[in-house]
Amino acid sequence: MGVIDELLANNRAFAASLPTRHLDVHPARMLAIVTCMDSRLDVFAALGLRDGEAHVLRNAGGVITDDVIRSLAISQRRLGKREVMLIHHTDCGIQALTDDGFRAELQQATGVAPAFAIESFADVDADVRQSVLRVRRSPFLLHRDPARGFVYDVDSHSLREIEVDEEG
Repeated sequence: MGVIDELLANNRAFAASLPTRHLDVHPARMLAIVTCMDSRLDVFAALGLRDGEAHVLRNAGGVITDDVIRSLAISQRRLGKREVMLIHHTDCGIQALTDDGFRAELQQATGVAPAFAIESFADVDADVRQSVLRVRRSPFLLHRDPARGFVYDVDSHSLREIEVDEEG
């Protein structure tokens, strides 16, 4: 049995243990969270969230890309989200990459240069600031000012807020 088959069996047991319910498509807390795909960060547990309370968008590094702006625009304009919380973390795997190095690796392996941005970073605090500013400056988002950024410590599990100067 492969890993996916094991996970499907886990889901059957999980679904059988809970009553059927329908949550509203509009998250109760009017919040969207953008964070990294890192498996050490359990966003719901770390923030005390329950199902149906927030949209959680994840990608490598938790960076604000065009696709994240797209999802935030839908979240705000169609589903009523007002606040945006950005969470990067310590010991992020993307910090071990360089844009040029990883792009060259992909091109050498496939023969094609990727069209997408790698968005690697060395300084997590600086990237949080840049991500917050990308949200605050996006013309596609209705609620930009409430965007705030944090760094999650993967060892202590605590959040540290990053102050953002509007001048960038």
